[in-house]
Amino acid sequence: MTEKEKAQAGLLYKSTEEELKSELMRCKNLCAEYNRLMPSQSEERKALLKKILGKTGENFWIEQSFWCDYGYNIEIGENFYSNHNLVILDPGKVTFGDNCFVAPNCGFYTAGHALDAEQRNEGFEIALPITVGNNVWIGGSVCVMPGVTIGDNTIIGGGSVVTKDIPSGVIAAGNPCRVIRKITEADRNKYKRSL
Repeated sequence: MTEKEKAQAGLLYKSTEEELKSELMRCKNLCAEYNRLMPSQSEERKALLKKILGKTGENFWIEQSFWCDYGYNIEIGENFYSNHNLVILDPGKVTFGDNCFVAPNCGFYTAGHALDAEQRNEGFEIALPITVGNNVWIGGSVCVMPGVTIGDNTIIGGGSVVTKDIPSGVIAAGNPCRVIRKITEADRNKYKRSL
């Protein structure tokens, strides 16, 4: 089993293996190229993101700057939007459903290190997948940790550190992130709409 296969299986692996180092450098170079494009170069930006990411919908937008490790482990659904300074550490799979909105300065981290100090010092890492459902809004400066699933129609409040799964249809916030309450019909009328 290669180190890449171990990572994708959720086993301890070493990221210093040549194949992974090469793929990491390729992706970092593409991210650097993406971040150097002018904001007005929308077609070039979209084409480069399609080259970086494993799967995209047709309608998506990621503001600069954007960084990830490998890219091919990231899947975004239709109508994905991320504001500035998105970081996705993706030795494990990261999947976003449709209609996801990500505020500035957010991080999604599938990567972790061995808990045992000796293994950690030998360079062993672990990668656990992150799944974000449909119609999810992630507030500013949120960190999502390895192995977390966020359910459909959920809001994660700004500044949260999401260490455990969050169910569908709730507002959750805090460090560690916890469910505050369910989203209700009254939330539909919280803000006034223009006629």
